Amino acid sequence: MSMRPQHLYEFGPYRLDTAEQLLLRDGKPVPLTPKAFETLVALVERSGHLVEKEELMKVVWSDAYVEESNLTNNVAAIRKLLGRGKSGRSYIETVPKRGYRFTAPVKELPPETFVVEKRTLTRVVTEEQSVEDESPRQSLIGAGEAIGRPSHHGEVLTTTHDISLAKRRAWPWLLIALFSVSLGIAGFFIYRSLTAASRPQIESIAVLPFKNESGNPDVEYLSDGVTESLINSLSQLPNLSVKSRSSVFRYKDKTVEPQTIAADLSVQAIVTGRVVQRGDELVLYLSLMSARDGNHLWGEQYNRKLTDLLALQSEIARDVSRKLRGRLSGADEQRVMKDSTVNSEAFRLYLHGRYHFFKSTETEIRKSIGFFQQALDADPAYARAYAGMADAYRTLPIASYVPSQEAFPQAKAAAKRALEIDDGLADAHVVLGWIGFWFDWDWAGAESQFKRAIELSPENADAHRGYAHLLSNLGRHDEAITAIERARAFDALTPIAQGLEAQFLFYAGRDAEAITGAQKMLQTNSTYWIAHNILGRIYTRKGRYGEAIAAFIKARELSADSPEAITQLGYALAKSGKHEQARATLKELRSIAAEKYVPAYSFAMIHNGLDEKANALKYLEKSFHEREVQMTFIKIDTRWDGLRAEPRFQAMLRGVGLAE
Repeated sequence: MSMRPQHLYEFGPYRLDTAEQLLLRDGKPVPLTPKAFETLVALVERSGHLVEKEELMKVVWSDAYVEESNLTNNVAAIRKLLGRGKSGRSYIETVPKRGYRFTAPVKELPPETFVVEKRTLTRVVTEEQSVEDESPRQSLIGAGEAIGRPSHHGEVLTTTHDISLAKRRAWPWLLIALFSVSLGIAGFFIYRSLTAASRPQIESIAVLPFKNESGNPDVEYLSDGVTESLINSLSQLPNLSVKSRSSVFRYKDKTVEPQTIAADLSVQAIVTGRVVQRGDELVLYLSLMSARDGNHLWGEQYNRKLTDLLALQSEIARDVSRKLRGRLSGADEQRVMKDSTVNSEAFRLYLHGRYHFFKSTETEIRKSIGFFQQALDADPAYARAYAGMADAYRTLPIASYVPSQEAFPQAKAAAKRALEIDDGLADAHVVLGWIGFWFDWDWAGAESQFKRAIELSPENADAHRGYAHLLSNLGRHDEAITAIERARAFDALTPIAQGLEAQFLFYAGRDAEAITGAQKMLQTNSTYWIAHNILGRIYTRKGRYGEAIAAFIKARELSADSPEAITQLGYALAKSGKHEQARATLKELRSIAAEKYVPAYSFAMIHNGLDEKANALKYLEKSFHEREVQMTFIKIDTRWDGLRAEPRFQAMLRGVGLAE
């Protein structure tokens, strides 16, 4: 039997129990084949809405390929079985060349309906018995009429005495029938409680990237945005583990079976969706699937106007949450439907911003900031848009796109404004945590922000990553590795989490484990330049310069000549004795710096490798005054050991807040 959640639907004289796969007409079971039952459920759950043929076939035959004639035959059989409603119309309407629509009004009944019916039946029988106890001495129905003689209307008349006598004779049989019915009802509920207890509650879920089926790439922001919004909403449910955006978006545009993805991510259920936009019309198809057996648990089609996008997002979050948890408490429903704007246009612009932000290039990140600003123009109190803007600004200096002093203050202002509006916004606390140690060098304040974000959103992988990074840079290596392991538990397959774990192992002096971690990353993604970069760092420290240089050259190729990869290559060349080649990397960085930002720290590092202490300190002090992100590594980076006794270096350590 399909492990469906219980839903009781009523239409006309029919009752439909999804959990027990029962269709009742006036209380009597109606026989249906399993696939016909699945088809009927899919139509009833979407009552009033057009269900496309393709969607129906995916729902009913999710595990097999069948011809469209199978669906046609199923619908024809259901039509014949149901007959016509009171209006004389068929329960199922055919929309030529498109699909079907269930036309009858459908009412969803509470699960305790059968209990109510049992009580009603008992009450009726009890009332019958009280009538039976009344005195039979009543007047004849037709005075002067012979008993059993036809009346002038042609009806056979009888007496109240005869009726009572018949009832008395029937009473033992009525008791037996009542006992049988009661026993059956009790058995039904015992069976239901046992089967419900045997069904594993859904405690983990992944929302896969919705597919854009509009034939228009400009709508991609919508499919991605609705996916992310649903992830955020479901994450608010207690005792439900929801895989992060970064975990699921690695499957975007890839042909992988949902059950395989569920196994990869170790989740019990998968949500899939499709988005179609035609002008101002928006259609969303959603499906919920069991990872254990691949059964389709629920599906819905939403037809709305684009202007109703915000309300639709809340409706979807509520519907999916109810299917996972049954009835939601008022507090839970409020949490999953909460958004920090009531302006649909602001919400749409926010989704645009997030879409461009995740493209990660400088141009796209700047474009995202423009959309976040437009969202704030539409709704100046939109906390989530401020948090999105803060995230974008703080990413620019981290990626070495702009100097720290150009972007971090703007990121900080936006994050603070977000929290003034909504202090419970975990993402804004995460941004302040990053800024706290990367720019403000306020280590205690940063730790407080990360802890607050984790308290608000325990499965927020970015919060755990940020906290782990802070602990590593402070030299609290064991704590850092524990924290990054927690982050990986929520975001196991994301390259950045794997990369950071290898990096933190390296800084902890656990080189063998770091090498293993980096090599595992390359087994799954040989083009991930950061893994090559980490291997190069380890080989450099171990004096394996040939391997280090090869790794850095590969990292440089894959990163499109990132200043970071060139810096590491220059240092390794210098330490290997290839000074001229190392100086060539300095020249290359100066050439790049004429076009875009290159951290002073990069020049300091290569001069340090060449053992040119004066130049190394000069550039390092420049990096310190410009509050570059890289300065937060000077405590744990052993490459600076030759300068640690220098008073100027000690002054910088104190200034960053990292002096012993």
